[in-house]
This record gives sequence, structure tokens and C-alpha cells, in this order.
Amino acid sequence: MQLDDETLLTQFRDLSLNPENFGHCAHLRIGWLYLHRLPLHEACARMCADTRAYAESLGARGKFHHTVTGALMRIIDVRMHTAQAFNPGAFDAFLAANRDLLDDAVTVLARHYSAELLDSAAARQHWVAPDLAPIEIPASGCR
Repeated sequence: MQLDDETLLTQFRDLSLNPENFGHCAHLRIGWLYLHRLPLHEACARMCADTRAYAESLGARGKFHHTVTGALMRIIDVRMHTAQAFNPGAFDAFLAANRDLLDDAVTVLARHYSAELLDSAAARQHWVAPDLAPIEIPASGCR
């Protein structure tokens, strides 16, 4: 059973979310929800902080990757604006139109980052800008 948006966010933030409910799709959904509620820079900061805290609460201290999380947030933001799909009730439609984010995020990230950069300790610990192609933020991206 899929959790409703508020329950998912509450359990994620208070670290009570069952790990079975935090697969890649839920990760994308939480990021998408944050982007609907917060300006891009705040949504990225919150997603990174909350994901790190959640991973650490599960004993997976080294699993969090700051740049991967931040890059996916920026890519989601760009696609939300490009598709003009800025509608909190339309995550399923957004995901259907951006299936590559769910099915092959590694390839999506590889358009922007070399494997060497993403594998670096610096990229794991803090935001590192892409070295292959920028993630284009639309002019209207500053909400």
C-alpha cells in the first residue's frame, strides 16, 4: 500500500519510515514534493539533510551521496518546469513522462557527471557541479 504524501513526508522526516517504503521511487517522490513546497535551494538542502539523517538512522552512514541527491533534485526541478507539470497531485503523471529517472537514473546522471567525479569523496560529502554538461535551471526556476 502506498502512503499518502503527508504520511510519507512525516515518517521520512521523523525517521519512522519503514525502509521498505523508501525505494528509489519514494526518494524521487519526496524530492518532487519538496520542490512543490520550497524554493529550489531550500528543497535541495532539506532533501540532502533529511536523506542523510534517514540513512544514518538506519545505520547506513556511508550510503548518502550529496551530489547524486542534489543533482537529481535539480533535474526533477528542470523537468517539472519544462513539462509545465507543477501540480502537486500529478506525481504519477510526472513519473510516467520521466520514466528514465526511475528506470535508469545512472544514465541520466552520466549525461552530466563523469564516473570519476561522482565516485570522489568530495562529491559524496557536498555538492559538486557537473563536469560534463550543466543541469539547466530554467529562468523561472527561482520560485
